[in-house]
Amino acid sequence: MTTTTGIGSLDTVVFDVPDPETSARFWETFLGGTRSSVEDDWITVVTPDRWGLGFQLAPDLVAPQWPSSERPQQLHLDVRVLDLAVSTEQAVSLGATLLQENASWNTLADPAGHPFDIVVNAEVSGPTLFGVMFDVPDAHAAAAFWSAVLGDPVTYDQDGMAMLGGERPVLFQQVESYVAPEWPDPAKPQQGHLDLEVADLDTAEAAALAAGATRLPGGGETFRVFADPAGHPFCLCG
Repeated sequence: MTTTTGIGSLDTVVFDVPDPETSARFWETFLGGTRSSVEDDWITVVTPDRWGLGFQLAPDLVAPQWPSSERPQQLHLDVRVLDLAVSTEQAVSLGATLLQENASWNTLADPAGHPFDIVVNAEVSGPTLFGVMFDVPDAHAAAAFWSAVLGDPVTYDQDGMAMLGGERPVLFQQVESYVAPEWPDPAKPQQGHLDLEVADLDTAEAAALAAGATRLPGGGETFRVFADPAGHPFCLCG
């Protein structure tokens, strides 16, 4: 499938956290990243392969409780590792919690409670961020929407799973009894969101709405807030 022209490019995967310093320190150490910006309520970490991870202060965050559908994760990171046992031990020593062990991947939670998966892969030398995966009610529909927004091709779409094959893969897993976030309702928090870089906010907003996005409250001179068809918030930043 050929790449299409998108509305914006993926700039940062942002997580709501009660303590940005603790979360940033965990992820920069585990992935070997560096900090690109530090503010009172926000820290950005850039990984060696140029993923941007943002940690946004949310002092009253209701953390996910995986695999509960009452307090869902909403999204998670997939990290490739060479040695599952070694990387699991490293993550736990840095403050992660082991949630479930499997033969070729383990599920953990970072210090803020956000789940992530580490998956065995012989092509990496150390923990390497592969992609961000969203829980959705319809993986096919989610992939179609985000393909239009990011301009990345759908490279997999079967059995309730879908994937965009861009430089920074975005994946979707179909979840029964899916509970959408209702930002800014703290009882149904977003947990995280994507920041997209766009050339012109007015043009990008019109295109996002035409693709099926919904405008949400909030925003400012340099960004606007939307929800995708599954209810996941995202920001267009210009």
